Amino acid sequence: MPSASAAWERLAARPVRSAAALGVFAALAVAWVLAAHALWHSSVPGLHLPHVDPRGLFSPSFLRRSESFERFLDIDVVLADVTLLVVLALYARYGHRLMRESAAGRIGTGMMLGMLGFAVLWLAEVPFSLAAVWWERRHGISHQGYVASLVSSFLSLGGTFLFVSLALLVTMAIAGVLRRWWWAVAAPIFAGLALLSTFLSVYLIPNTHPLSREPTAADVRRLARAEGIPGTRADVQDVKRQTTAPNAESVGFDSTRRVILWDTLLDGRFDRREVDVVVAHELGHLAHRHTLKRVGWLVLFLLPAAALVALFTRRRGGLARPEAVPIALFVFVALQLLTAPLMNIVSRRDEAEADWSALNATHDPAAARSLFKTLAKASLANPDPPTWSYVLYEDHPTIVQRIAMVEAWQARRQR
Repeated sequence: MPSASAAWERLAARPVRSAAALGVFAALAVAWVLAAHALWHSSVPGLHLPHVDPRGLFSPSFLRRSESFERFLDIDVVLADVTLLVVLALYARYGHRLMRESAAGRIGTGMMLGMLGFAVLWLAEVPFSLAAVWWERRHGISHQGYVASLVSSFLSLGGTFLFVSLALLVTMAIAGVLRRWWWAVAAPIFAGLALLSTFLSVYLIPNTHPLSREPTAADVRRLARAEGIPGTRADVQDVKRQTTAPNAESVGFDSTRRVILWDTLLDGRFDRREVDVVVAHELGHLAHRHTLKRVGWLVLFLLPAAALVALFTRRRGGLARPEAVPIALFVFVALQLLTAPLMNIVSRRDEAEADWSALNATHDPAAARSLFKTLAKASLANPDPPTWSYVLYEDHPTIVQRIAMVEAWQARRQR
């Protein structure tokens, strides 16, 4: 039986441990806020964007058609998200019962439950993904067949399985040692993996080849010098068999930074000056290190998200136990959906900075204005979507906002 003095010492130590834990969390919170402030910085000056009426830019028939097109897709995504949460909630409640048939050990069983959970999710999401393909095919945006869509989705599921297996292997191994504090170690590890993935992403994009159109290649070299990242080159990705929508992206950093242009952007619908604006926009992302900033924002998401996963899985022994894996999946995915509007704000800010950078590099507001109008028509994008859709799903400024920035840039230059 413990002595009275030993019991008193334990009681006296509790406030000390609580104060130490509170101090650690306060320091983490301050560091989090400072990091978010640094990542939030933008080179775009304070602007008063003028009002742009979409009815002055597009015909009434296009506005009706684009509104109808995006409304269906928005509702489809809402239904898919609700289904995802319901399925994950049921799996969190009953999924642990499946471990009774497993003899794969603690970590092996956890990995099995993780992969099974995502397989169930894939099956639940199939009707909504096929509905989106049907709608895009009906409007001439997609050429992808239903079987090809399923095969592509199934292959991506294999990649998800590999990621989930690796994530659970790391987190469950760490949780087996650190118990409640596994998240403080696991989050930085995954941030490092995300950084490595960003660096190598250029090698993971299929169906790419170097840009062979010399006038455009020369423009890429000129614009890269103008944006302070000389030597950056562009590749072309062949996507015309799957879609008619034009697009581009920026990937990698330092020695692997690259601009990826979809071949649908080079099919004659856009003139050279408009393509230059797209190239300058993507170079703007690279010049302002947005690919690295995304990793930074991921770290700021992972730290509190992993801590909440650790908190909600305690009732089943923490993430060291396989029966906690279904709950962990539900909490993590739910947090992703809940924070998506906040991440969209960050993304829209970065996109606006890339637009501003492109205007400064090209000095061609007429081409930018024309580009945004053509992009909307080619993708059937609603130039001024409803607020709820904008908040929940739009990771770019709207077309009218982008054209308003062009007007603001031009007015600023004319002062």
